[in-house]
Amino acid sequence: MTEKIEVGSIVTGKITGLQPYGAFIALDETHQGLVHISEITHGFVKDIHSHLKVGEEVKVKVLSIDETAGKIGLSIRATEEAPVNPVEKVKKQPRKRPVPIKTESEMEQGFNTLKDKLQEWIDQSQK
Repeated sequence: MTEKIEVGSIVTGKITGLQPYGAFIALDETHQGLVHISEITHGFVKDIHSHLKVGEEVKVKVLSIDETAGKIGLSIRATEEAPVNPVEKVKKQPRKRPVPIKTESEMEQGFNTLKDKLQEWIDQSQK
């Protein structure tokens, strides 16, 4: 299957098909591989069609070769340099949760209920 295609080599191929999960790349007349959507570019790819077109030539790096299954894993992203200064995401401020304001009757209820019950429990335990 792999005459001159080796893992780690960078080759030029032609996009023959696009699917939501990746792009099929013809490496030569007999070999074809798949670039998974996560290997198209640095960053998130929502729609593969906004990055690639059928018939376009691209440089790809060979990530894996499975000779028994006849599959070649490719990456376009691995041929590109990672962005030096990626767009810094705006640091999200933690959401401030509103503190529920308790009324006086609610505040008194919690401890007063226990205070009232305490004497009842003491009486019960002595019986």
